[in-house]
Amino acid sequence: MYTRADLDEGGERPGTPAPVHDLRHHGDAEVRDGAAGLVDLAVNVRAGTPPRWLREHIAGSLSALAAYPDSRAARAAVAARHGLPEERVLLTAGAAEAFVLLARALRVRRPVVVHPQFTEPEAALRDAGHEVGRVLLRPEEAFRLRPEAVPESADLVVVGNPTNPTSVLHPAELLARLARPGRVLVVDEAFMDAVPGEPEALAGRTDVPGLVVLRSLTKTWGLAGLRIGYVLAEPGTVAALERVQPLWPVSTPALAAAEACMRPAALAEAERAAAEVAADRAHLLAGLAEFDEVRAVPDAAGPFVLVRVRRAAEVREVLRGLGFAARRGDTFPGLDGGWLRLAVRDRATTNRFLQALDQALTAVG
Repeated sequence: MYTRADLDEGGERPGTPAPVHDLRHHGDAEVRDGAAGLVDLAVNVRAGTPPRWLREHIAGSLSALAAYPDSRAARAAVAARHGLPEERVLLTAGAAEAFVLLARALRVRRPVVVHPQFTEPEAALRDAGHEVGRVLLRPEEAFRLRPEAVPESADLVVVGNPTNPTSVLHPAELLARLARPGRVLVVDEAFMDAVPGEPEALAGRTDVPGLVVLRSLTKTWGLAGLRIGYVLAEPGTVAALERVQPLWPVSTPALAAAEACMRPAALAEAERAAAEVAADRAHLLAGLAEFDEVRAVPDAAGPFVLVRVRRAAEVREVLRGLGFAARRGDTFPGLDGGWLRLAVRDRATTNRFLQALDQALTAVG
């Protein structure tokens, strides 16, 4: 067991053993090994992706596999998309690799992770030998962040926006208030492109000291199996991360995908997809509101919702028997077994799920 850094009332008392959470459990575990035929509500990758044009573009890159990957064009495309110089961009094998690089490269003494959120940042920090502090956001406050809950002593702060699994979108200016000299502020924006207009994005900002923004192309474009993401940060931070990165970390097909997804037509398609997700999420939330046994975290902004369900573990198992895989919530620090995360799907799929949920709730009593 490890002990946490000193945290104020928004976190947990120093010196207390960390509760056991399976930080390496992710949604894909719900749909592996004998889960054939399940409707996947556990993984937050947009259904029906990658689109045909992107598959064909990636396939076209295969003729170049004999050469070592050349990341220059993709890096330039990402930089142009965010209006940044290229030295502020680092391409990675998915956003998850970026957390490992940060944990290995940065000389920090008091890292803090704001939970509930994606567990890989804490897992990577712990694997690199860091003692990790936690700030636990509260369900009674709808998992909203209070900047004063983050201890002043923290020299690395990690927060998601919109946050997985709560689907909370924090105001950009509130997050910027966490920045200060001598602190690295890591904002995981892996789901930001699923928010219409990206109104609270910090990607592209150069006025926030110590800011590191992570992006992923996995969710909107369905590239989980290809592994492509990127880091936006000050040039010195990018250089430090690049030094601990293996040679040629991003494959030629992944680089081709990154370049293609930065094009104006692709960005317009992503914006349309975000609007569709918002409409489908509203339909899901309206259906969930019909059940007295279910409470959704309000103001969801991502392509998923977090719900508190009476006898959630039993409901989840019944749902599996009815053909639907939901993501358990108890592996996220700050949540217990009463929570489930549900990916947003099209209305027809949602309607079938709501019928199954009605059956499951009735079955468990």
